[in-house]
Amino acid sequence: MSKKDLIICGGCNAKIGPGNLSKLLNNLPKQQNEQLLVGFDSSDDAAVVQLSEDLALVQTLDFFPAMVSDPYLFGKIAAANALSDVYAMGGEVISALNIVCFPEQDDLAILGEILRGGAEKVAEAGAILAGGHSIHDAQAKYGLSVTGKVHPKRIWQNNAPQNGDCLVLTKALGVGIVTTGYSVGEIGEEAFTKAVASMEMLNKTAAEVAKTFTVHSCTDVTGFGLLGHLSEMLNGKLSAELNVKNIPVLPGAYDGAKEFLITAGGQRNRNHLAGKVTFTFDDFAFEELMFDPQTSGGLLFSVPEAELEAFLADLEKNAVTASFIGRITGKQAFEIIVND
Repeated sequence: MSKKDLIICGGCNAKIGPGNLSKLLNNLPKQQNEQLLVGFDSSDDAAVVQLSEDLALVQTLDFFPAMVSDPYLFGKIAAANALSDVYAMGGEVISALNIVCFPEQDDLAILGEILRGGAEKVAEAGAILAGGHSIHDAQAKYGLSVTGKVHPKRIWQNNAPQNGDCLVLTKALGVGIVTTGYSVGEIGEEAFTKAVASMEMLNKTAAEVAKTFTVHSCTDVTGFGLLGHLSEMLNGKLSAELNVKNIPVLPGAYDGAKEFLITAGGQRNRNHLAGKVTFTFDDFAFEELMFDPQTSGGLLFSVPEAELEAFLADLEKNAVTASFIGRITGKQAFEIIVND
């Protein structure tokens, strides 16, 4: 490791587990304000505050320690991850502020590369990078506070699917396992490069395509893994059946999971969902992929079946890889059923 490498410690794998986080949030006083259209009580991707009849503000904040050793790549991935929350609400990004934690004794050139990567992604999003805040810390951390806008009647919430909807996922699973395996020399350069390409890709185009269709619910798949974020979407009211054959997986991720290159965050997600998920096949490695924390993962859409074919075709036409992975059903004994 060179002097300009970062210490790897997890990306979205560093998130507090969903069980502990929900307990903390449930103890906070509920916000009573008619302008607050979406707050923390719904565990959504961002807050939404109405400013006028046709304009609402989307606010989000996301930062974490590095999941790659290259500071420039880290900056791009962390920025793409933070910007994604606005896209997941159906919003348009306006501006961003840097959030920086950096060791006092380290080379500031490393921080410069992190900021360069982040600035490039904000520019790609068509937004303004307007400043930020930095502090000294024992470990480098980076992210963005992002402001966006959305029409108050066109917000995508993460907990409003309808029975019979089809589930569409953009981006393949497995970045947590691939980056973990690569960091210990057990997964190769080619697989790691493909995982990085996925993480640094903005969800902007996928969101723009989706705005021309009926989206009942949407979330981005990050630290709680596919199954954790799907569980939030179901909101205790519905169930989902997934087809394992349709779920996209990054090269090297399945083999890494078979070699037990798994993450602490994945185990937290598995424990949190105990009793809510059932697999109709015996494949521990694939189970791990579905619990695996995703850094800058894809968007998970819940859309009417009548629009599925056209939606997938438009995503493909715009170079967005997407898969029809399952359906929303009425409430069943298990919240999520994963079929082979």
